[in-house]
Amino acid sequence: MANRFDIEARLCGIYATLPEAAPRPVIGITGNYAAPECRLAEAYYKAVEAAGGTPLIIPPLPGKDAILNTLDRIDGLLLSGGADINPLFCGEEPLPALHSINAERDLPELLTVRLAYNRQLPMLGICRGVQALAAALGGKVAQDIAATATVKHSQDADRSEPTHTVALAGGSVLRSLYGQESLCVNSFHHQAVAEPGPRLCVAARAADGTVEAVESSELKSIVGVQWHPECLAEGAPLFGWLVGEAASYREARRVHSRVLTLDSHCDTPMFFASGADFGRRDPRLLVDLHKMDEGRQDAVVMVAYLPQPKPGERFQDLVGLPADGPKAYADTIFGRIEATVAAHADSAAMARSPRELLANKLSGRKSVMLGIENGLAIEGDIANIAHFARRGVVYITLCHNGDNDLCDSARGNRTHGGVSPLGAEAIAEMNRQGVMVDLSHASEQSFYDALDISRLPIVCSHSSARALCDHPRNLTDGQMRALAAKGGVAQTTLYHGFLKADGEATVLDALAHLDHAVDVMGIDHVGLGTDFDGDGGVRGYASASEALSFTRRLLARRYSEDDIRKIWGGNFMRVMAEVQAAGNEIKN
Repeated sequence: MANRFDIEARLCGIYATLPEAAPRPVIGITGNYAAPECRLAEAYYKAVEAAGGTPLIIPPLPGKDAILNTLDRIDGLLLSGGADINPLFCGEEPLPALHSINAERDLPELLTVRLAYNRQLPMLGICRGVQALAAALGGKVAQDIAATATVKHSQDADRSEPTHTVALAGGSVLRSLYGQESLCVNSFHHQAVAEPGPRLCVAARAADGTVEAVESSELKSIVGVQWHPECLAEGAPLFGWLVGEAASYREARRVHSRVLTLDSHCDTPMFFASGADFGRRDPRLLVDLHKMDEGRQDAVVMVAYLPQPKPGERFQDLVGLPADGPKAYADTIFGRIEATVAAHADSAAMARSPRELLANKLSGRKSVMLGIENGLAIEGDIANIAHFARRGVVYITLCHNGDNDLCDSARGNRTHGGVSPLGAEAIAEMNRQGVMVDLSHASEQSFYDALDISRLPIVCSHSSARALCDHPRNLTDGQMRALAAKGGVAQTTLYHGFLKADGEATVLDALAHLDHAVDVMGIDHVGLGTDFDGDGGVRGYASASEALSFTRRLLARRYSEDDIRKIWGGNFMRVMAEVQAAGNEIKN
């Protein structure tokens, strides 16, 4: 008999001859619990392995930190079957027909679903799993369907035998996976999803109307089925879908670890005065530290937004202040931003340059930069540009919705016929001070005037394509070409009305605008400025937590890692570095 060391030597020899395997996405599978054991039917992990994933069994974990640590180490989540869900979690009293519940499992699993949802993890729920999805994400679970069922939902045939059919909803993930209108399944249940809730929609029903599958209504990678695909020969497509989505998620995380991700425009500071908390996952905010962490977003430019008074209006009345003018108001907002970041110095820091952005990423801290939205802030005094440059402002948007003393707005009255003489002085001074000129909101003539006046490249921090949505705030193809010819950058925005003239805009429309900008300008002149917390945000990219999902969509469109680096702020930082270097050279 060979001794232990001989066996180990032989194993090492075998391992040495094996080719290095590509990383397989890790699929966490929630285990069922029956005291004192966490159990899992073998069909689940075998189906994951056969689809190309690495299965990892997740026991009912007792605390949020333990769950988060687990979610950070997996690429997809499979919610397995088991006992009924306690109806108290859906705000209902238990009915006599309710079967046994699993107190050890319910709360940890529902919390796991919510945290995985926030992190955009691909999820597949099976049997009890589909009900867990609904219960955790705002839906309702029917405790017993016997009174309404006309189809036998708890079959006594072998689990490998399909016994009834379900109709697959048109346009659903399931319809695309199976390429047919109906599917024979093997459901075992007396509970069912009664209402999918706002985050899910029905993807399949049985002949008696019972909900048999749900999926995300928000373009997320979430599917839940009442049947047991792990026991069916026809179940492979679903596991292939989960593993494929998990592989995409894994690759996007890898890209984000190597690329600095910068959103060039958000209006989050408008909420700081009313008590919104940037340090926690605040439902009032689309950008906060938790959402940035969930989306693995590194940096954001937060602007001091100044509304433009109409004739006869006073700025102080618009912002609700008794005496302070635009300059003081902008400084007040910057003070709030700086105080907010300082209060979370362990996880966030201010940044004034690309170098500081990269240093913060390497230290594991999120970056916040300062911008001004509306040149009204300089109060007609060119010297104030130096003041704001010293504060760390990286760009000034010349105007907002309405003409000011610097230029005409896209929504203005052609007061100056483009950039005013004062505006020309301001642009020249911004060049001298190393502050980027931002022409989002400017009229077309103001745009071309500024492009001629500026010695340095300019940016449009949140502007989309007029060829796809005919809005005066958007850039024509001619403007895009002129911008690119002078080295500038246009950052696609997520504002509904700038993406689609009629109907609901989604992330797919934003991607179409970005693709168009790349086609017209080239990959070196595009980027992203969401306008979050300023009415920006669309289904599929509704907060900073979905930044990683946006990268997944870029990867699916065959953008390379280098392309994605440029889109996610590389181009914007190139212009910033050039403008700041020129300003420092002049000042020195």
